[in-house]
Amino acid sequence: MKPLKPEQLRRMTIAELQRELDNLRNEQYRLRVQKTVGEFKNTDSIRQLRRNIARVQTILNEKRREASV
Repeated sequence: MKPLKPEQLRRMTIAELQRELDNLRNEQYRLRVQKTVGEFKNTDSIRQLRRNIARVQTILNEKRREASV
Protein backbone atom coordinates (compact mmCIF):
# COMPACT_ATOMS: atom_id res chain seq x y z
CA MET A 1 0.00 0.00 0.00
CA LYS A 2 1.36 3.37 -1.03
CA PRO A 3 0.99 6.48 1.13
CA LEU A 4 -1.72 8.87 -0.01
CA LYS A 5 -0.53 12.36 -0.84
CA PRO A 6 -2.18 15.20 1.13
CA GLU A 7 -2.37 17.38 -2.00
CA GLN A 8 -4.27 14.62 -3.78
CA LEU A 9 -6.67 14.28 -0.83
CA ARG A 10 -7.30 18.03 -0.59
CA ARG A 11 -8.59 18.05 -4.18
CA MET A 12 -11.29 15.50 -3.29
CA THR A 13 -14.79 16.44 -2.12
CA ILE A 14 -16.12 15.52 1.32
CA ALA A 15 -18.19 12.70 -0.18
CA GLU A 16 -15.16 11.30 -2.03
CA LEU A 17 -13.06 11.47 1.13
CA GLN A 18 -15.78 9.67 3.09
CA ARG A 19 -15.90 6.95 0.42
CA GLU A 20 -12.09 6.63 0.53
CA LEU A 21 -12.21 6.37 4.33
CA ASP A 22 -14.82 3.61 4.12
CA ASN A 23 -12.68 1.72 1.60
CA LEU A 24 -9.59 2.04 3.79
CA ARG A 25 -11.47 0.83 6.87
CA ASN A 26 -12.82 -2.17 4.94
CA GLU A 27 -9.28 -2.95 3.81
CA GLN A 28 -8.07 -2.63 7.40
CA TYR A 29 -10.72 -5.10 8.56
CA ARG A 30 -9.79 -7.54 5.79
CA LEU A 31 -6.08 -7.38 6.68
CA ARG A 32 -6.83 -7.80 10.38
CA VAL A 33 -8.82 -10.97 9.64
CA GLN A 34 -6.02 -12.30 7.43
CA LYS A 35 -3.49 -11.61 10.19
CA THR A 36 -5.63 -13.45 12.73
CA VAL A 37 -6.05 -16.46 10.45
CA GLY A 38 -2.32 -16.49 9.80
CA GLU A 39 -2.41 -15.85 6.04
CA PHE A 40 -0.89 -12.39 6.30
CA LYS A 41 2.86 -11.75 6.42
CA ASN A 42 3.40 -8.11 5.33
CA THR A 43 2.73 -6.32 8.61
CA ASP A 44 4.15 -3.03 7.28
CA SER A 45 1.09 -2.56 5.08
CA ILE A 46 -1.13 -2.49 8.20
CA ARG A 47 0.96 0.37 9.56
CA GLN A 48 0.78 2.23 6.24
CA LEU A 49 -2.98 1.68 6.07
CA ARG A 50 -3.42 3.12 9.57
CA ARG A 51 -1.48 6.21 8.56
CA ASN A 52 -3.52 6.62 5.37
CA ILE A 53 -6.71 6.47 7.44
CA ALA A 54 -5.31 9.19 9.70
CA ARG A 55 -4.42 11.34 6.67
CA VAL A 56 -7.91 11.05 5.21
CA GLN A 57 -9.52 11.82 8.58
CA THR A 58 -7.33 14.89 9.03
CA ILE A 59 -8.20 16.31 5.60
CA LEU A 60 -11.88 15.42 6.09
CA ASN A 61 -11.96 17.30 9.41
CA GLU A 62 -10.23 20.31 7.80
CA LYS A 63 -12.82 20.42 5.03
CA ARG A 64 -15.73 20.06 7.47
CA ARG A 65 -14.36 22.90 9.59
CA GLU A 66 -14.04 25.10 6.49
CA ALA A 67 -17.60 24.28 5.43
CA SER A 68 -19.04 25.19 8.82
CA VAL A 69 -17.33 28.58 9.05
